[in-house]
Amino acid sequence: MTQLSVNLNKIALLRNSRGRDFPSVNEFARLAMKNGAVGVTIHPRPDERHARYSDILALQNIVNEFEGKELNIEGYPTEQLNKEVLAVQPDQYTLVPDEPGQITSDHGWDLTKHYDFVQKIIEPFKNSKTRISLFVDPDLEQIKLAAKLGVARIELYTEYYAVSFDSINKSAVLEQFMKCADYALSLGLEVNAGHDLDLQNLPDFVAKQNIDEVSIGHALVVESLLNGFEDTIKKYVKICNA
Repeated sequence: MTQLSVNLNKIALLRNSRGRDFPSVNEFARLAMKNGAVGVTIHPRPDERHARYSDILALQNIVNEFEGKELNIEGYPTEQLNKEVLAVQPDQYTLVPDEPGQITSDHGWDLTKHYDFVQKIIEPFKNSKTRISLFVDPDLEQIKLAAKLGVARIELYTEYYAVSFDSINKSAVLEQFMKCADYALSLGLEVNAGHDLDLQNLPDFVAKQNIDEVSIGHALVVESLLNGFEDTIKKYVKICNA
């Protein structure tokens, strides 16, 4: 069964726009988990334009209120973010190759170039309770290198799938992602996925049940403006459980 982790960055962006704790990221985290999400995700960036470093400990405390729920921190592994994650030790740390000024993530790691860098980054986490996931493109060679690094999971970058969803290439693109997911599983990796997944394109993506977790934020928040936050969470959970 695929699990849903709700990315709260857009809630944090709204909060920051008015300078006070409204909307409360913590309360939306509670709502997400009460309505079936396995946990929550944030992606703090160096300018803290949405999620803040201080949200990491605050959200870990919220997650601890629920049995079996998880906190996923994702982002580029700067010295400061590594320090914050090591201090709190959330369930999962997803390394993303973002440049500091990027609006959003737009590619996975090129481990043929950055293998040694990533290997050095993950070394301190081997003695922590935090599992490491690497954000990767649907590329078999990159997945093979991720497994060689000894990480627990990969997260497939799914924008290419989302963009192709209404095109004639949809089936071929989906098959490529499923091939990569199956290959990762065969190497002992667990498989996450995220970026531009929504209520329309998610059902096909999780139908094979070879995806352990999807992280969804932007589309979910937009859809919540129409459907309400709790009802939207329930719709996603129903898709994941189908």
